[in-house]
Amino acid sequence: MTPQNELLFCALGGSGEIGMNVNLYGADGKWVMVDCGITFADSAYPGVDVILPDLQFIEDRADDLLGVVLTHGHEDHIGALPYLAEDLGVPLYATPFTAGLIRGKLEEEGIADRVKIRVIQPDERFALGPFGFRYVPLAHSIPEANGLLIETPYGRVFHTGDWKLDDDPVIGAPSSPEQLAAIGDEGVDVMVCDSTNAFNANPSGSESSVREGLLQVIGAARGRVLVTTFASNVARVATLGRVAEETGRKLCIAGRSLDRITKVARQCGYLTDFPGTISPEEAMRLPPNQVLVVATGGQGEPRAALARIAEGTHALSLSSGDTVVFSSRQIPGNEVAIGRIQNILAKKGVMMVTERQAHVHVSGHPGRPELAQMYRWIRPKLLVPTHGEARHMMEQARFAAAEGVPDTLVQSDGDVVRLLPGPAKKIGDAPVGRLVLDGDVILPSDGATINERRKLALNGQISVAVAIGRNGGILGEPQIRLQGVPVEEDREPFIDDAVEAVEEAVNGRKRPADKLREDVRLAVRRVATRWTGKKPVVDVLLIQA
Repeated sequence: MTPQNELLFCALGGSGEIGMNVNLYGADGKWVMVDCGITFADSAYPGVDVILPDLQFIEDRADDLLGVVLTHGHEDHIGALPYLAEDLGVPLYATPFTAGLIRGKLEEEGIADRVKIRVIQPDERFALGPFGFRYVPLAHSIPEANGLLIETPYGRVFHTGDWKLDDDPVIGAPSSPEQLAAIGDEGVDVMVCDSTNAFNANPSGSESSVREGLLQVIGAARGRVLVTTFASNVARVATLGRVAEETGRKLCIAGRSLDRITKVARQCGYLTDFPGTISPEEAMRLPPNQVLVVATGGQGEPRAALARIAEGTHALSLSSGDTVVFSSRQIPGNEVAIGRIQNILAKKGVMMVTERQAHVHVSGHPGRPELAQMYRWIRPKLLVPTHGEARHMMEQARFAAAEGVPDTLVQSDGDVVRLLPGPAKKIGDAPVGRLVLDGDVILPSDGATINERRKLALNGQISVAVAIGRNGGILGEPQIRLQGVPVEEDREPFIDDAVEAVEEAVNGRKRPADKLREDVRLAVRRVATRWTGKKPVVDVLLIQA
Protein backbone atom coordinates (compact mmCIF):
# COMPACT_ATOMS: atom_id res chain seq x y z
CA MET A 1 0.00 0.00 0.00
CA THR A 2 2.91 2.36 -0.55
CA PRO A 3 2.02 4.72 -3.43
CA GLN A 4 4.40 4.39 -6.34
CA ASN A 5 4.46 6.59 -9.47
CA GLU A 6 0.73 7.15 -9.20
CA LEU A 7 -1.98 9.14 -7.42
CA LEU A 8 -3.99 7.09 -4.92
CA PHE A 9 -7.14 7.98 -2.98
CA CYS A 10 -8.55 6.27 0.08
CA ALA A 11 -11.39 7.38 2.37
CA LEU A 12 -11.12 6.20 5.97
CA GLY A 13 -14.45 7.83 6.76
CA GLY A 14 -17.23 9.83 5.13
CA SER A 15 -17.79 7.64 2.06
CA GLY A 16 -20.88 5.54 2.64
CA GLU A 17 -21.88 7.60 5.67
CA ILE A 18 -22.55 11.24 6.54
CA GLY A 19 -19.93 12.50 8.96
CA MET A 20 -16.48 11.37 10.15
CA ASN A 21 -14.76 12.61 6.99
CA VAL A 22 -11.17 11.41 6.50
CA ASN A 23 -9.60 11.29 3.03
CA LEU A 24 -6.09 10.23 2.04
CA TYR A 25 -4.17 11.07 -1.11
CA GLY A 26 -0.96 9.18 -1.90
CA ALA A 27 1.82 9.74 -4.44
CA ASP A 28 5.52 8.94 -4.77
CA GLY A 29 5.69 7.06 -1.47
CA LYS A 30 3.96 9.78 0.56
CA TRP A 31 0.47 10.45 1.93
CA VAL A 32 -1.51 13.53 2.91
CA MET A 33 -4.76 13.54 4.88
CA VAL A 34 -7.66 15.85 4.08
CA ASP A 35 -9.93 16.40 7.13
CA CYS A 36 -10.26 14.32 10.28
CA GLY A 37 -13.78 14.43 11.65
CA ILE A 38 -16.19 12.72 14.00
CA THR A 39 -19.76 11.54 13.85
CA PHE A 40 -22.26 11.32 16.69
CA ALA A 41 -23.44 8.12 18.30
CA ASP A 42 -26.96 6.71 18.25
CA SER A 43 -28.71 4.12 20.40
CA ALA A 44 -26.43 1.38 19.03
CA TYR A 45 -23.66 2.82 21.25
CA PRO A 46 -25.09 3.06 24.80
CA GLY A 47 -23.39 5.71 26.91
CA VAL A 48 -21.35 7.07 23.99
CA ASP A 49 -21.70 10.51 22.39
CA VAL A 50 -18.79 10.69 19.94
CA ILE A 51 -17.52 8.24 17.32
CA LEU A 52 -14.01 8.58 15.86
CA PRO A 53 -12.47 7.11 12.72
CA ASP A 54 -10.04 4.24 13.10
CA LEU A 55 -6.83 5.58 11.54
CA GLN A 56 -4.80 2.39 11.94
CA PHE A 57 -4.06 2.22 8.20
CA ILE A 58 -2.29 5.59 8.13
CA GLU A 59 -0.90 5.30 11.67
CA ASP A 60 1.00 2.24 10.43
CA ARG A 61 2.42 4.50 7.71
CA ALA A 62 2.91 7.60 9.87
CA ASP A 63 6.51 8.04 8.65
CA ASP A 64 5.11 8.63 5.16
CA LEU A 65 2.33 11.03 6.24
CA LEU A 66 3.22 14.65 5.48
CA GLY A 67 0.35 16.59 7.05
CA VAL A 68 -3.37 17.02 7.64
CA VAL A 69 -5.08 19.66 5.51
CA LEU A 70 -8.44 20.89 6.83
CA THR A 71 -11.13 22.22 4.50
CA HIS A 72 -13.31 23.92 7.17
CA GLY A 73 -14.26 23.91 10.83
CA HIS A 74 -17.28 21.63 11.12
CA GLU A 75 -17.09 18.79 13.65
CA ASP A 76 -17.40 16.13 10.96
CA HIS A 77 -14.19 17.51 9.43
CA ILE A 78 -12.05 18.57 12.44
CA GLY A 79 -13.69 16.97 15.50
CA ALA A 80 -11.33 13.98 15.79
CA LEU A 81 -8.17 16.08 15.91
CA PRO A 82 -8.07 16.59 19.71
CA TYR A 83 -8.03 12.82 20.16
CA LEU A 84 -5.96 11.59 17.21
CA ALA A 85 -3.71 14.41 15.93
CA GLU A 86 -0.96 13.95 18.48
CA ASP A 87 -0.51 10.29 17.53
CA LEU A 88 -0.25 11.23 13.84
CA GLY A 89 2.66 13.54 14.67
CA VAL A 90 2.34 15.83 11.64
CA PRO A 91 1.41 19.50 11.21
CA LEU A 92 -2.17 20.63 10.65
CA TYR A 93 -2.91 23.12 7.86
CA ALA A 94 -5.95 25.39 8.09
CA THR A 95 -7.20 28.90 7.33
CA PRO A 96 -7.39 31.36 10.27
CA PHE A 97 -10.96 30.73 11.46
CA THR A 98 -10.65 26.95 11.22
CA ALA A 99 -7.25 27.12 12.91
CA GLY A 100 -8.79 29.13 15.76
CA LEU A 101 -11.45 26.48 16.34
CA ILE A 102 -8.86 23.69 16.25
CA ARG A 103 -6.55 25.54 18.63
CA GLY A 104 -9.35 25.87 21.16
CA LYS A 105 -10.04 22.13 20.98
CA LEU A 106 -6.37 21.26 21.42
CA GLU A 107 -6.11 23.61 24.42
CA GLU A 108 -9.09 21.91 26.07
CA GLU A 109 -7.30 18.58 25.70
CA GLY A 110 -4.02 20.05 26.97
CA ILE A 111 -2.05 19.21 23.82
CA ALA A 112 -1.88 22.60 22.06
CA ASP A 113 1.90 22.74 22.59
CA ARG A 114 2.37 19.28 21.08
CA VAL A 115 0.45 19.68 17.80
CA LYS A 116 1.64 22.19 15.21
CA ILE A 117 -0.92 24.29 13.32
CA ARG A 118 0.19 26.07 10.17
CA VAL A 119 -2.17 28.94 9.34
CA ILE A 120 -2.77 29.33 5.60
CA GLN A 121 -4.51 32.32 4.08
CA PRO A 122 -7.33 31.77 1.57
CA ASP A 123 -5.93 31.45 -1.97
CA GLU A 124 -2.45 30.87 -0.53
CA ARG A 125 -0.42 28.06 -2.09
CA PHE A 126 1.69 25.59 -0.14
CA ALA A 127 3.41 22.29 -0.85
CA LEU A 128 3.75 19.01 1.01
CA GLY A 129 6.21 16.70 -0.75
CA PRO A 130 4.82 15.86 -4.20
CA PHE A 131 1.51 17.64 -3.43
CA GLY A 132 0.80 21.28 -4.13
CA PHE A 133 -2.25 22.82 -2.43
CA ARG A 134 -4.33 25.94 -2.94
CA TYR A 135 -7.37 26.80 -0.88
CA VAL A 136 -10.37 27.74 -3.02
CA PRO A 137 -12.95 29.70 -0.97
CA LEU A 138 -16.50 28.33 -1.34
CA ALA A 139 -19.82 29.15 0.30
CA HIS A 140 -21.06 26.91 3.12
CA SER A 141 -22.73 27.28 6.51
CA ILE A 142 -19.50 28.25 8.28
CA PRO A 143 -16.84 30.90 7.59
CA GLU A 144 -13.82 29.97 5.50
CA ALA A 145 -15.12 26.81 3.91
CA ASN A 146 -12.73 25.84 1.16
CA GLY A 147 -12.24 23.49 -1.69
CA LEU A 148 -8.71 22.29 -2.38
CA LEU A 149 -6.93 22.44 -5.70
CA ILE A 150 -4.33 19.67 -5.41
CA GLU A 151 -1.44 19.58 -7.90
CA THR A 152 0.45 16.29 -8.26
CA PRO A 153 2.99 14.93 -10.74
CA TYR A 154 0.18 12.81 -12.22
CA GLY A 155 -2.66 15.29 -12.53
CA ARG A 156 -4.85 17.87 -10.81
CA VAL A 157 -7.61 17.21 -8.29
CA PHE A 158 -10.35 19.58 -7.18
CA HIS A 159 -11.52 18.40 -3.75
CA THR A 160 -14.66 20.40 -2.99
CA GLY A 161 -15.09 19.81 0.75
CA ASP A 162 -18.57 20.96 1.82
CA TRP A 163 -19.99 23.69 -0.38
CA LYS A 164 -22.94 25.44 -1.98
CA LEU A 165 -23.45 28.35 -4.35
CA ASP A 166 -24.53 31.66 -2.81
CA ASP A 167 -24.82 34.85 -4.84
CA ASP A 168 -25.35 36.95 -1.70
CA PRO A 169 -23.46 35.43 1.24
CA VAL A 170 -23.79 37.11 4.62
CA ILE A 171 -20.17 36.43 5.65
CA GLY A 172 -17.12 35.76 3.52
CA ALA A 173 -16.35 36.02 -0.17
CA PRO A 174 -16.55 32.69 -2.02
CA SER A 175 -14.79 32.25 -5.34
CA SER A 176 -16.56 33.91 -8.25
CA PRO A 177 -17.90 32.01 -11.27
CA GLU A 178 -14.99 33.41 -13.26
CA GLN A 179 -12.45 32.11 -10.74
CA LEU A 180 -14.00 28.65 -10.70
CA ALA A 181 -14.20 28.55 -14.49
CA ALA A 182 -10.52 29.52 -14.61
CA ILE A 183 -9.68 26.42 -12.57
CA GLY A 184 -11.56 24.36 -15.13
CA ASP A 185 -9.72 26.13 -17.96
CA GLU A 186 -6.41 25.01 -16.47
CA GLY A 187 -7.64 21.40 -16.60
CA VAL A 188 -8.95 19.21 -13.79
CA ASP A 189 -8.47 15.47 -13.97
CA VAL A 190 -10.52 14.51 -10.90
CA MET A 191 -13.23 16.24 -8.87
CA VAL A 192 -13.90 14.71 -5.45
CA CYS A 193 -17.29 16.12 -4.54
CA ASP A 194 -19.84 16.51 -1.72
CA SER A 195 -22.92 14.32 -2.33
CA THR A 196 -25.13 15.26 0.64
CA ASN A 197 -27.99 16.85 -1.34
CA ALA A 198 -27.67 14.87 -4.58
CA PHE A 199 -31.40 14.06 -4.48
CA ASN A 200 -32.45 17.69 -4.00
CA ALA A 201 -33.88 19.09 -7.24
CA ASN A 202 -33.73 22.68 -5.94
CA PRO A 203 -30.82 25.00 -5.25
CA SER A 204 -29.85 25.30 -1.59
CA GLY A 205 -30.75 29.01 -1.48
CA SER A 206 -28.83 32.08 -0.34
CA GLU A 207 -28.05 32.58 3.33
CA SER A 208 -29.20 36.19 3.04
CA SER A 209 -32.72 35.04 2.09
CA VAL A 210 -33.27 33.64 5.60
CA ARG A 211 -33.26 37.11 7.17
CA GLU A 212 -36.72 38.05 5.91
CA GLY A 213 -38.30 34.81 7.16
CA LEU A 214 -36.72 35.19 10.59
CA LEU A 215 -37.73 38.84 10.73
CA GLN A 216 -41.36 37.97 10.03
CA VAL A 217 -41.53 35.14 12.59
CA ILE A 218 -39.72 37.02 15.36
CA GLY A 219 -41.49 40.31 14.61
CA ALA A 220 -44.88 38.63 14.98
CA ALA A 221 -44.02 36.83 18.24
CA ARG A 222 -45.53 38.27 21.41
CA GLY A 223 -43.46 36.47 24.05
CA ARG A 224 -39.86 35.44 24.48
CA VAL A 225 -38.24 34.00 21.31
CA LEU A 226 -35.51 31.38 21.23
CA VAL A 227 -33.83 30.52 17.94
CA THR A 228 -31.76 27.36 17.82
CA THR A 229 -29.21 26.92 15.05
CA PHE A 230 -25.88 25.27 14.43
CA ALA A 231 -23.27 27.11 16.50
CA SER A 232 -20.85 27.07 13.58
CA ASN A 233 -23.25 28.99 11.31
CA VAL A 234 -21.74 32.36 12.05
CA ALA A 235 -23.66 33.95 9.17
CA ARG A 236 -26.97 32.84 10.76
CA VAL A 237 -25.83 34.22 14.11
CA ALA A 238 -24.95 37.51 12.41
CA THR A 239 -28.39 37.60 10.80
CA LEU A 240 -30.04 37.02 14.17
CA GLY A 241 -28.05 39.91 15.60
CA ARG A 242 -29.51 42.21 12.96
CA VAL A 243 -33.01 40.80 13.47
CA ALA A 244 -32.73 41.42 17.21
CA GLU A 245 -31.95 45.07 16.58
CA GLU A 246 -34.72 45.45 14.00
CA THR A 247 -37.34 43.90 16.31
CA GLY A 248 -36.22 45.84 19.39
CA ARG A 249 -35.07 42.76 21.31
CA LYS A 250 -31.98 42.25 23.46
CA LEU A 251 -29.79 39.35 22.37
CA CYS A 252 -28.79 36.50 24.69
CA ILE A 253 -26.37 33.74 23.66
CA ALA A 254 -26.89 30.33 25.33
CA GLY A 255 -24.42 27.50 24.76
CA ARG A 256 -20.67 27.02 25.24
CA SER A 257 -20.05 26.22 21.59
CA LEU A 258 -21.83 29.42 20.52
CA ASP A 259 -19.70 31.46 22.92
CA ARG A 260 -16.52 29.81 21.66
CA ILE A 261 -17.31 30.16 17.97
CA THR A 262 -18.48 33.79 18.18
CA LYS A 263 -15.27 34.60 20.07
CA VAL A 264 -13.10 33.03 17.34
CA ALA A 265 -15.21 34.75 14.65
CA ARG A 266 -14.57 38.16 16.21
CA GLN A 267 -10.84 37.42 16.46
CA CYS A 268 -10.82 36.65 12.72
CA GLY A 269 -12.62 39.87 11.76
CA TYR A 270 -16.18 38.57 11.52
CA LEU A 271 -19.22 39.81 13.51
CA THR A 272 -17.65 43.25 13.71
CA ASP A 273 -21.07 44.96 13.95
CA PHE A 274 -22.65 42.30 16.16
CA PRO A 275 -24.80 43.81 18.94
CA GLY A 276 -23.89 43.48 22.59
CA THR A 277 -25.40 40.53 24.42
CA ILE A 278 -27.03 40.09 27.80
CA SER A 279 -26.70 37.28 30.34
CA PRO A 280 -29.42 34.67 30.90
CA GLU A 281 -30.18 36.28 34.25
CA GLU A 282 -30.67 39.68 32.62
CA ALA A 283 -32.84 38.09 29.92
CA MET A 284 -35.18 36.63 32.54
CA ARG A 285 -35.58 40.03 34.22
CA LEU A 286 -36.69 41.74 31.00
CA PRO A 287 -40.25 41.62 29.62
CA PRO A 288 -40.50 38.50 27.40
CA ASN A 289 -41.21 40.52 24.24
CA GLN A 290 -37.88 42.29 24.60
CA VAL A 291 -35.69 39.15 24.48
CA LEU A 292 -34.23 37.06 21.66
CA VAL A 293 -32.22 33.99 22.72
CA VAL A 294 -29.87 32.17 20.35
CA ALA A 295 -29.19 28.67 21.67
CA THR A 296 -27.54 25.41 20.74
CA GLY A 297 -29.41 22.10 20.80
CA GLY A 298 -31.58 22.05 17.69
CA GLN A 299 -30.67 18.39 17.08
CA GLY A 300 -32.06 17.31 20.45
CA GLU A 301 -28.68 16.96 22.16
CA PRO A 302 -29.48 16.19 25.81
CA ARG A 303 -26.73 18.37 27.28
CA ALA A 304 -27.17 21.35 24.95
CA ALA A 305 -28.77 24.62 26.02
CA LEU A 306 -32.19 24.01 24.45
CA ALA A 307 -32.69 20.66 26.21
CA ARG A 308 -31.72 22.13 29.58
CA ILE A 309 -33.99 25.14 29.04
CA ALA A 310 -36.88 22.85 28.11
CA GLU A 311 -36.29 20.63 31.15
CA GLY A 312 -35.96 23.55 33.57
CA THR A 313 -32.30 23.03 34.47
CA HIS A 314 -30.98 26.25 32.87
CA ALA A 315 -30.99 29.87 34.00
CA LEU A 316 -33.27 30.61 31.04
CA SER A 317 -36.82 29.30 30.92
CA LEU A 318 -39.72 29.21 28.46
CA SER A 319 -43.45 29.28 29.12
CA SER A 320 -46.80 29.48 27.37
CA GLY A 321 -46.82 32.10 24.64
CA ASP A 322 -43.07 31.91 23.97
CA THR A 323 -41.72 30.78 20.59
CA VAL A 324 -38.88 28.45 19.60
CA VAL A 325 -37.59 28.68 16.02
CA PHE A 326 -35.64 25.70 14.69
CA SER A 327 -33.34 27.48 12.23
CA SER A 328 -31.53 24.32 11.15
CA ARG A 329 -32.28 21.16 9.25
CA GLN A 330 -33.09 17.93 11.03
CA ILE A 331 -30.14 15.61 10.60
CA PRO A 332 -31.29 12.05 9.76
CA GLY A 333 -31.15 9.91 12.88
CA ASN A 334 -31.98 12.76 15.25
CA GLU A 335 -35.75 12.62 14.76
CA VAL A 336 -36.49 10.94 18.09
CA ALA A 337 -34.23 13.25 20.12
CA ILE A 338 -35.66 16.36 18.47
CA GLY A 339 -39.21 15.08 18.92
CA ARG A 340 -38.58 14.55 22.64
CA ILE A 341 -37.56 18.18 23.12
CA GLN A 342 -40.43 19.45 21.00
CA ASN A 343 -42.95 17.44 23.03
CA ILE A 344 -41.61 18.92 26.28
CA LEU A 345 -41.94 22.42 24.81
CA ALA A 346 -45.42 21.70 23.46
CA LYS A 347 -46.64 20.68 26.92
CA LYS A 348 -45.46 24.06 28.22
CA GLY A 349 -47.55 25.84 25.59
CA VAL A 350 -44.50 26.98 23.65
CA MET A 351 -45.09 27.61 19.94
CA MET A 352 -42.59 26.10 17.51
CA VAL A 353 -41.57 27.12 14.00
CA THR A 354 -39.45 24.95 11.68
CA GLU A 355 -38.44 25.29 8.04
CA ARG A 356 -41.74 23.60 7.17
CA GLN A 357 -43.72 26.57 8.48
CA ALA A 358 -41.48 29.47 7.46
CA HIS A 359 -38.33 30.25 5.52
CA VAL A 360 -35.99 30.09 8.49
CA HIS A 361 -33.21 27.88 7.12
CA VAL A 362 -31.24 27.09 3.97
CA SER A 363 -28.92 24.16 3.42
CA GLY A 364 -25.16 24.43 3.28
CA HIS A 365 -24.84 21.72 0.62
CA PRO A 366 -25.43 21.83 -3.15
CA GLY A 367 -28.65 20.72 -4.79
CA ARG A 368 -28.66 19.30 -8.29
CA PRO A 369 -28.67 22.68 -10.10
CA GLU A 370 -25.56 23.70 -8.17
CA LEU A 371 -23.82 20.41 -8.87
CA ALA A 372 -24.56 20.82 -12.58
CA GLN A 373 -23.17 24.35 -12.55
CA MET A 374 -19.98 23.25 -10.80
CA TYR A 375 -19.50 20.47 -13.36
CA ARG A 376 -19.75 23.08 -16.12
CA TRP A 377 -17.18 25.33 -14.48
CA ILE A 378 -14.64 22.69 -13.41
CA ARG A 379 -15.18 20.24 -16.30
CA PRO A 380 -13.50 17.24 -14.60
CA LYS A 381 -12.58 14.16 -16.56
CA LEU A 382 -13.52 11.99 -13.57
CA LEU A 383 -15.98 12.56 -10.72
CA VAL A 384 -15.50 10.75 -7.37
CA PRO A 385 -18.49 11.30 -5.06
CA THR A 386 -17.80 11.49 -1.31
CA HIS A 387 -19.53 12.86 1.79
CA GLY A 388 -22.72 10.81 1.73
CA GLU A 389 -24.34 7.47 2.23
CA ALA A 390 -24.12 4.98 -0.64
CA ARG A 391 -27.45 6.19 -2.07
CA HIS A 392 -26.25 9.82 -2.17
CA MET A 393 -22.97 8.96 -3.86
CA MET A 394 -24.57 6.64 -6.41
CA GLU A 395 -27.13 9.31 -7.24
CA GLN A 396 -24.47 11.94 -7.77
CA ALA A 397 -22.56 9.58 -10.08
CA ARG A 398 -25.71 9.00 -12.15
CA PHE A 399 -26.47 12.71 -12.22
CA ALA A 400 -22.92 13.66 -13.22
CA ALA A 401 -22.96 11.15 -16.08
CA ALA A 402 -26.28 12.59 -17.30
CA GLU A 403 -24.74 16.07 -17.15
CA GLY A 404 -21.86 15.04 -19.40
CA VAL A 405 -19.05 14.27 -16.97
CA PRO A 406 -16.95 11.73 -18.92
CA ASP A 407 -16.31 9.24 -16.14
CA THR A 408 -17.36 8.54 -12.54
CA LEU A 409 -16.10 6.21 -9.83
CA VAL A 410 -18.07 5.40 -6.68
CA GLN A 411 -15.84 4.22 -3.84
CA SER A 412 -16.52 3.55 -0.18
CA ASP A 413 -14.55 3.68 3.06
CA GLY A 414 -11.47 1.47 2.81
CA ASP A 415 -11.30 1.30 -0.98
CA VAL A 416 -7.79 2.14 -2.21
CA VAL A 417 -8.28 3.69 -5.64
CA ARG A 418 -5.68 4.56 -8.26
CA LEU A 419 -6.92 7.84 -9.73
CA LEU A 420 -4.01 8.50 -12.09
CA PRO A 421 -2.40 7.65 -14.45
CA GLY A 422 -4.71 5.64 -16.63
CA PRO A 423 -8.32 4.68 -15.97
CA ALA A 424 -9.34 5.02 -12.33
CA LYS A 425 -9.86 1.72 -10.55
CA LYS A 426 -9.82 0.10 -7.12
CA ILE A 427 -6.53 -1.64 -6.40
CA GLY A 428 -6.81 -2.68 -2.76
CA ASP A 429 -8.49 -2.50 0.61
CA ALA A 430 -7.47 -0.56 3.70
CA PRO A 431 -8.74 -1.57 7.14
CA VAL A 432 -11.39 0.86 8.37
CA GLY A 433 -13.56 1.00 11.42
CA ARG A 434 -14.94 3.10 14.23
CA LEU A 435 -13.65 4.03 17.63
CA VAL A 436 -15.81 5.38 20.43
CA LEU A 437 -14.99 8.08 22.94
CA ASP A 438 -16.38 6.52 26.11
CA GLY A 439 -15.88 9.04 28.89
CA ASP A 440 -12.18 9.87 28.54
CA VAL A 441 -11.24 6.51 27.00
CA ILE A 442 -11.03 5.61 23.30
CA LEU A 443 -12.22 2.08 22.55
CA PRO A 444 -13.09 -0.06 19.50
CA SER A 445 -16.76 0.37 18.63
CA ASP A 446 -17.17 -3.41 18.32
CA GLY A 447 -14.89 -4.33 21.22
CA ALA A 448 -15.71 -6.16 24.43
CA THR A 449 -16.76 -3.08 26.41
CA ILE A 450 -19.39 -1.81 23.98
CA ASN A 451 -20.65 -5.30 23.16
CA GLU A 452 -21.07 -6.05 26.86
CA ARG A 453 -22.90 -2.77 27.35
CA ARG A 454 -25.24 -3.56 24.48
CA LYS A 455 -26.06 -6.92 26.07
CA LEU A 456 -26.67 -5.26 29.42
CA ALA A 457 -28.91 -2.64 27.84
CA LEU A 458 -30.91 -5.25 25.95
CA ASN A 459 -31.23 -8.00 28.55
CA GLY A 460 -30.20 -6.76 31.98
CA GLN A 461 -27.81 -8.39 34.44
CA ILE A 462 -27.95 -10.87 37.32
CA SER A 463 -25.23 -11.33 39.96
CA VAL A 464 -25.07 -14.65 41.82
CA ALA A 465 -22.86 -15.26 44.88
CA VAL A 466 -22.54 -18.85 46.14
CA ALA A 467 -20.45 -20.19 49.04
CA ILE A 468 -19.31 -23.81 48.56
CA GLY A 469 -18.15 -26.05 51.41
CA ARG A 470 -15.34 -28.61 51.28
CA ASN A 471 -17.83 -31.39 50.60
CA GLY A 472 -19.18 -29.53 47.53
CA GLY A 473 -22.41 -28.45 49.19
CA ILE A 474 -23.80 -24.92 49.52
CA LEU A 475 -23.03 -22.94 52.68
CA GLY A 476 -25.85 -20.59 53.61
CA GLU A 477 -28.18 -19.31 50.93
CA PRO A 478 -27.09 -18.07 47.46
CA GLN A 479 -27.36 -14.30 47.07
CA ILE A 480 -28.91 -12.93 43.88
CA ARG A 481 -29.08 -9.30 42.68
CA LEU A 482 -30.86 -8.05 39.56
CA GLN A 483 -30.38 -5.03 37.33
CA GLY A 484 -32.66 -4.32 34.40
CA VAL A 485 -34.37 -7.74 34.44
CA PRO A 486 -38.10 -7.24 33.76
CA VAL A 487 -39.68 -9.02 36.73
CA GLU A 488 -40.96 -5.91 38.61
CA GLU A 489 -43.70 -7.09 41.05
CA ASP A 490 -42.56 -10.74 40.73
CA ARG A 491 -39.05 -9.96 41.87
CA GLU A 492 -39.10 -12.03 45.09
CA PRO A 493 -40.71 -15.17 43.55
CA PHE A 494 -38.26 -14.92 40.69
CA ILE A 495 -35.30 -14.77 43.07
CA ASP A 496 -36.68 -17.76 45.02
CA ASP A 497 -36.91 -19.72 41.77
CA ALA A 498 -33.37 -18.71 40.81
CA VAL A 499 -32.04 -19.77 44.22
CA GLU A 500 -33.62 -23.20 43.78
CA ALA A 501 -31.99 -23.46 40.35
CA VAL A 502 -28.59 -22.66 41.90
CA GLU A 503 -29.06 -25.31 44.58
CA GLU A 504 -30.01 -27.91 41.98
CA ALA A 505 -27.02 -26.97 39.81
CA VAL A 506 -24.58 -27.36 42.72
CA ASN A 507 -26.30 -30.47 44.15
CA GLY A 508 -23.39 -31.38 46.41
CA ARG A 509 -21.30 -32.66 43.50
CA LYS A 510 -17.63 -31.73 43.47
CA ARG A 511 -16.27 -30.49 40.15
CA PRO A 512 -13.72 -27.92 38.86
CA ALA A 513 -14.58 -24.33 39.75
CA ASP A 514 -14.93 -23.24 36.11
CA LYS A 515 -17.37 -26.05 35.39
CA LEU A 516 -19.38 -25.32 38.53
CA ARG A 517 -19.51 -21.60 37.75
CA GLU A 518 -20.78 -22.30 34.23
CA ASP A 519 -23.42 -24.75 35.47
CA VAL A 520 -24.75 -22.13 37.90
CA ARG A 521 -24.69 -19.41 35.25
CA LEU A 522 -26.70 -21.47 32.76
CA ALA A 523 -29.18 -22.60 35.41
CA VAL A 524 -29.96 -19.03 36.45
CA ARG A 525 -30.18 -17.80 32.88
CA ARG A 526 -32.66 -20.59 32.03
CA VAL A 527 -34.87 -19.38 34.89
CA ALA A 528 -34.65 -15.80 33.60
CA THR A 529 -35.52 -16.90 30.06
CA ARG A 530 -38.49 -18.92 31.31
CA TRP A 531 -39.81 -15.96 33.33
CA THR A 532 -39.07 -13.12 30.92
CA GLY A 533 -38.09 -14.39 27.47
CA LYS A 534 -34.79 -12.52 27.92
CA LYS A 535 -31.23 -13.83 28.28
CA PRO A 536 -29.59 -11.53 30.81
CA VAL A 537 -25.87 -11.40 31.51
CA VAL A 538 -25.27 -13.65 34.55
CA ASP A 539 -22.14 -13.16 36.66
CA VAL A 540 -21.30 -15.87 39.21
CA LEU A 541 -19.05 -15.38 42.23
CA LEU A 542 -17.94 -18.65 43.86
CA ILE A 543 -16.62 -18.56 47.41
CA GLN A 544 -14.97 -21.87 48.28
CA ALA A 545 -14.13 -22.93 51.81
